[in-house]
Amino acid sequence: MSFLERWFGEDYKWILFALALGLSMVSVYVLENLYGVYELGLTIPFLNEIARFPDIIYHIVVTPIGLYFLYKGFVKLYRKKRFTTEFLMGVAGLSALYIDYVFEAATVLFLFSIAEYFEEYIEDRARKSVEKLVKYIPNQARVVRDGAEEMIDVDRLSPGVNILVKPGERIPLDGVVIEGLSNVDESLVTGESVPVAKKAGDEVYAGTLNLDGVLYIRVTKHPKDTLVSKIVDLVIEARKNKADTENLVDRFVKYYVPVVILMAVVTASAPPLLFGADFNTWLYRSLILLVVACPSAFIISVPATFFTSITLSSRRGVIIKGGKYIERLGKVDTILLDKTGTLTFGEPRLVLECSESVVEDQDVLVQVASLERYSNHPIAMAFIKWAEESGVDYQKIRVMDVKEVAGKGIIGRVNGSLLAVGNKELVKEIGARLDGKKSGDGHTKVYIIRDGKLVGRVCLADRVRDDALEAVAKLKELGIRSAILTGDKRPVAEKVAAELGVDDYYAELNPVEKLELLRRFKSGAKAVAMVGDGINDAPALAEADVGIAMSDAGVDVTLEAADVVLVKNKLTQIPWLIKLGKKTNIIAWQNIALSLGVKLLLGIMGIMGLIPLWMTVAIGDDGVTLMLFLNILRLGYVK
Repeated sequence: MSFLERWFGEDYKWILFALALGLSMVSVYVLENLYGVYELGLTIPFLNEIARFPDIIYHIVVTPIGLYFLYKGFVKLYRKKRFTTEFLMGVAGLSALYIDYVFEAATVLFLFSIAEYFEEYIEDRARKSVEKLVKYIPNQARVVRDGAEEMIDVDRLSPGVNILVKPGERIPLDGVVIEGLSNVDESLVTGESVPVAKKAGDEVYAGTLNLDGVLYIRVTKHPKDTLVSKIVDLVIEARKNKADTENLVDRFVKYYVPVVILMAVVTASAPPLLFGADFNTWLYRSLILLVVACPSAFIISVPATFFTSITLSSRRGVIIKGGKYIERLGKVDTILLDKTGTLTFGEPRLVLECSESVVEDQDVLVQVASLERYSNHPIAMAFIKWAEESGVDYQKIRVMDVKEVAGKGIIGRVNGSLLAVGNKELVKEIGARLDGKKSGDGHTKVYIIRDGKLVGRVCLADRVRDDALEAVAKLKELGIRSAILTGDKRPVAEKVAAELGVDDYYAELNPVEKLELLRRFKSGAKAVAMVGDGINDAPALAEADVGIAMSDAGVDVTLEAADVVLVKNKLTQIPWLIKLGKKTNIIAWQNIALSLGVKLLLGIMGIMGLIPLWMTVAIGDDGVTLMLFLNILRLGYVK
């Protein structure tokens, strides 16, 4: 790979063209000023002689580039049976050179080169991004045979084989636990923030992380049939099925270019042949028609409109991967939201105001935090976070004989008392008595036992993002329907939906079910946006008309599958993006109408001989371009 390819990608030739033309224009500007010095009678040896011939630089640079575009246009005409922008740019550039409007020729090709680079720079990278997912799947599995362990490539394993997964390792294949007890982080697949306790008979998935216990697993699927493998396939398939809208300019010039060329030929030949008119006069008028009909302003203004929106978005912490996604954002009328890591932070927190939270006194929680500091479990982090935010000194408390009970909790001596913190299974193992209350609010419950007696019960819940309520409210103001799609439990989803005022919610969904549900929404909407953060959201992000990813918890495959990335993770950016998309679409169509309207008027006047060539360039090209770009600046006022 060359230096230019590394910096600019495979389409670096457009940048080379632009640089060459830009340098030529700067050079001629300098030389023309030197020529002005020469006319004043000042003598600068050698430079004054060079200044006599500034246009030579233009011809040397512009001619081969114009011929290149003309060649590309002929190739596409032969292969696709239609004229393209390259053909018209080549004709316009070389025609402008022919009538000695060399600066205009260079300007047209310069702007066209920049436009082509930015249009081709953003390409589909879904397959490359999906390949990154392989790092989450172990290449080998620890197979247990006759009491002996052996590391074997997963590709050689078949359903029915028994494997061993130790704490801290990722599970290599889908299977069923046959022995052992452990917490497994399944956020990679389900998006659920709290690890799930796995015991004999429970299903486990490839790529998920075994946290604290030893698991013996019987493999149930081939590597290519695992849930994560299916997610990868769905991302690729969804990308292929998401047909790219044919470029607006190319669709237009399919008819515009041949009509303009035909009109120019007729203008140059018909009057002399039919009426004996002066050939040079009508050739001049035909060149006026070619120059004024050259859609350089139109070609640049449409991509520039969308590129300006992309630039404005980047300044506000949003990455948009192409102009077509801005266009689709302006059409969105339904938005689907993942819960964990999107509407919420994806981290369990203590909810002491919960009706089912009962603690004798704060000292109990301080002792729990002192014990939990010896664990890396997410629930332990919740207690430590509470202690740090409360400003209590939990690290000086004496803790001894700490022991983690896989899949159940943690036990240790705190200030001489035996303290245990965990789930109901741990309570039963210790022999403590529960109070008989049933959990019905969807919160995760943690029980605290001291010296064999239940002394507290604490609710844990994922905290809703600070700006989620505002974002949903603004979406409602825009008339956009919203719904939550989550793999979490129904009571949890219901609580979050009610808190935020979301129109609907769907819970306990796996990635395939999320995708199927999204397709149902698409069938009844103008455009559907999906907002998510995990690999489990990747298929839906890729299938949606616009996929929006949160960047803090999103892994590579999610960010690549998405069309829009919220770098600063501000949900309030989403309604702003939709308003920006609507405004961008309006301005783009205004620019199209203004450009074509002015050029049509000037074209008619040029054929009638009412305006000179310089005026067509000044008004029809430079003037229109200035008006279009001033119109584009209105995007900066979107709030």
